[in-house]
Amino acid sequence: MTDPQEDELAQLRARVVQLEAERRPRKHRLRSFFAALLVIIGCVLAPLSVVATWTADVIGDTDRYVKTVQPLASDTDIQEAAARRVTDAVMTRLDLTALLSDVAPTERPRLEKALGKLGDSLEGAVRSFVHDKAQAVMASDAFQTIWTEANRRVHSAVDKALTGNGGGAVHLDDDTVTLDLAPVVEQVKQRLVDSGMTVAAKIPEVHTSFTLVKSEDLGQIRTYFRLLQLAGTWLPVVAVVLAAAGILLAGRRRRALIAAALGFAVATALLGIGLTVGRVIYLDALPAGVSQPAAGSVYDTLTRFLRRGVRVVVALGVVLALAAWLTGSGRRATYLRRLWSSCIRALRGVADRAGLRTGPVGPFVRRYRTWIVWVLVGAAVLAYLLWSYPTGWVVVGLALALLFALAVVEFLAVTPDEDPPDEDRDRDPATVP
Repeated sequence: MTDPQEDELAQLRARVVQLEAERRPRKHRLRSFFAALLVIIGCVLAPLSVVATWTADVIGDTDRYVKTVQPLASDTDIQEAAARRVTDAVMTRLDLTALLSDVAPTERPRLEKALGKLGDSLEGAVRSFVHDKAQAVMASDAFQTIWTEANRRVHSAVDKALTGNGGGAVHLDDDTVTLDLAPVVEQVKQRLVDSGMTVAAKIPEVHTSFTLVKSEDLGQIRTYFRLLQLAGTWLPVVAVVLAAAGILLAGRRRRALIAAALGFAVATALLGIGLTVGRVIYLDALPAGVSQPAAGSVYDTLTRFLRRGVRVVVALGVVLALAAWLTGSGRRATYLRRLWSSCIRALRGVADRAGLRTGPVGPFVRRYRTWIVWVLVGAAVLAYLLWSYPTGWVVVGLALALLFALAVVEFLAVTPDEDPPDEDRDRDPATVP
């Protein structure tokens, strides 16, 4: 007969096992839920992190901003739009009826000669003449200098437009950021006087605006940019930390790492698509008086580094996902690793037959192989972190350089049993037992 106490103890043990079995899936599901939630939040913050970094680097740094917009001075669309604005400003202040009568007799033949070639209409001839002088100023080094100096002052207004701070020579009125072209007008006036139109010297100081940014939603955009500016460089750190916490909490960490890396890449790629779509919407919403080609050039220039950041995150996400997958235990990943090792062993065999030996380097690499691999990975990560402004190609280049370094380690770390014996290497294969 069995002891009742032993039966009761066995029942209690069975009950404990049953309760633990019921509790384990519930606990696993809870961990999986929070792991997925943290990874998803990190992926959502990824594109916002790119914008926050761009805000800090371009909008928050005057030198970086000036370097970004400096090429616009050589843009033909910008030059043409600015020349038209200056021409309109000058023409509104010229008295065409008294133009020839006010010119000194000695200067009149030169002016009549210049205007006579431009058409029968005096107004059209003078407008074309002024426009030519304005275009000449836009194409000169003087405009390059004026543009650079003006954009240093512009930066505070752009900062004001997008973050709510600052002020400066550029004005923010009715959701529009405008550049004052008064220095350019002065240059055009001087060229007109030098060409014989001395009446241009009587034109008073002219302040005419050139639209840099125009949007009815600028006030709302400014609120978002202000939040991103407050987040600053901490937002990317928060996004990475949340994703890392989700990966560590997940039951299948490698799969979670792959999902997080691809999630970062996809979410940031959507930001890149949004920038392209937003460009079309922005240009279509511009008023008729604003040059769309010039506005497109400004948009493309201001978002150039933002697009570069998008490509960096996408490339980094894809590289990390591939690395996590290739080092996993999946059937295809294992097959690729075996193929990789086989190719390196074959190359090592060719080198051995050619008389190339690793000497003491081979045993050293073989002994500290794991440490060497981690040092190489750390060096690649450090190079990326220390790179001033990495691009997508920098990420790909570092990944390929790391792959080559790992191939060299694999080549040097071939174990002795993979090397053919010296006494058999020179013998006829048919005679080897």
